[in-house]
Amino acid sequence: MSAGERSEMAERGGKPVDLDTILVDEVGQFGAYQITTLLLAALPVIFSAFASGEYIFTTARVPSRCVIPQCDTATPEYAPSWILNAVPGTSVTNFDNCARFVNSSVQAATEAQCPAEWFDRSRTESCQGYVYENTLSVVYDFDMACDEWRRSLIGTIRTVGTLLVLPITGYVSDRWGRRVALTLNAFNTGWIGLVRSFVHSYEWFLALEVLESTVGAGAYSSCYILVTELVGPGYRVIAGATMSTMFALGQVFLGLIAWGVPSWRPLTQVIYAPQLLVVTYFWILSESVRWLLSKGKFEEAEEILKKVAKRNRRELSDKSLEALRESAEREKLTPPPAEAWLPLQVLRSRVILSRCLVAPVWWITNTLVYYGMSINAVNLSGNRYLNYVSVAAVEIPGYWTAILLLDRVGRKPVLIVAYTFCAACQFTFAFLPEDAGSGASLAVYLLGKYSIAVVMTSVYVYTAELFPTRHRHSLFAFASMVGRLGSITAPLTPALAQEVWEPFPSVLFGSFALASAALILTTPETLGTTLPDTMADAENLATKR
Repeated sequence: MSAGERSEMAERGGKPVDLDTILVDEVGQFGAYQITTLLLAALPVIFSAFASGEYIFTTARVPSRCVIPQCDTATPEYAPSWILNAVPGTSVTNFDNCARFVNSSVQAATEAQCPAEWFDRSRTESCQGYVYENTLSVVYDFDMACDEWRRSLIGTIRTVGTLLVLPITGYVSDRWGRRVALTLNAFNTGWIGLVRSFVHSYEWFLALEVLESTVGAGAYSSCYILVTELVGPGYRVIAGATMSTMFALGQVFLGLIAWGVPSWRPLTQVIYAPQLLVVTYFWILSESVRWLLSKGKFEEAEEILKKVAKRNRRELSDKSLEALRESAEREKLTPPPAEAWLPLQVLRSRVILSRCLVAPVWWITNTLVYYGMSINAVNLSGNRYLNYVSVAAVEIPGYWTAILLLDRVGRKPVLIVAYTFCAACQFTFAFLPEDAGSGASLAVYLLGKYSIAVVMTSVYVYTAELFPTRHRHSLFAFASMVGRLGSITAPLTPALAQEVWEPFPSVLFGSFALASAALILTTPETLGTTLPDTMADAENLATKR
């Protein structure tokens, strides 16, 4: 059947011709054009992964010890043979990083270098200065040896910016287009990151971290929207999972680059300078057809659709384009129905209010566990870079496991099992015996990250299906934004482990995962249901299978 015949059938049957109709029936849902766009979008997504995880390495802990003035030379050695005479510890590779023995009253000259008699081993005191094992992170530059909270604050402040960037990027994207939002975010990320690599002040470093994420961390969401708006409805979940896979690959590449360029200033320059190239995407990528139609730019939208059809070797009829324009114009002229203020509608509906209370808990759990496990990966025993790479790579099978299972066994079973399994892994890791070995602990850790990756993909789909079409974006955004509390807290978990209790982060992650699994039981299954259009439809979702 030709495109013209399909268009005529649509007109005779009264079927409205929208962009999804054009994609499915004529130009193709996921052809060569969409694949090319997806591959082009992969690069900014990988760069976004660089920017989001860079602080894990640039602010990494550096082993330190107290300066011992009467013993250290002008160029002190980190672990000299006499270290246990002056610092509490069990061996030259395992000693206190933040305390030393108090000087004794005996300071007589001796041929021995830094003898034990010079120190009162019954009393300790805090360091007055530090000797660092290396100079690879900002911990050395800003002298943060034993200031774990000040070090961890960098990641938290940066994550606050990722919360602020959402409304900013959303406004730019809706006002000037997806391409402008993408190129502007990528440019800001690139130049601010490069400037930060030259600072010599903790305060300036912190200010540039939050500035960069506030005006530059929206590149991923811009790419995500640009890609998913161009593919047909049957391939949007796959396109979204592919974007998540590219982000995970970006984290893998980041770990390998940091391994090869461990010093924080060159590392920052290596990963941020190429991001300036994304500015060229303003001329390489096509604008979102959906955005163009919403703004009444029909000629530009039609030209892009013709390019899509030509590249996909499909036929696009003039009648379909005319019908699409008429539908878009009709939609713009149709006034929205008079409704009460959205918060009031939510408060009047016990069912929707309940979902608005439980969905943010899922999102807090997701971001807390996901980012918390990535951040704490570099503190596991073994090679910190390989640990980070492994923890990032295991996300990829998690994303695709969700894609395979969601439409086969349902949303709720996948989420409940994944959350519960994640909780089990967290508690197991927290209380694993010390003689279990680093291999066993890493395996449990990886299984926990795999399960939260399954959740990440599943909860995107499930949350959107619980709310009515007219308010889906607003209510989904509410859950997602509240969920940022988890990612803001996640950078503080290494400090909690060091200052409070070493297994505390894993116990915290497991508790939230278990609570989220229980809360899934309070919401209906959405597999096999029609997406609700109104509040009433959403309330009766469980009965509309």
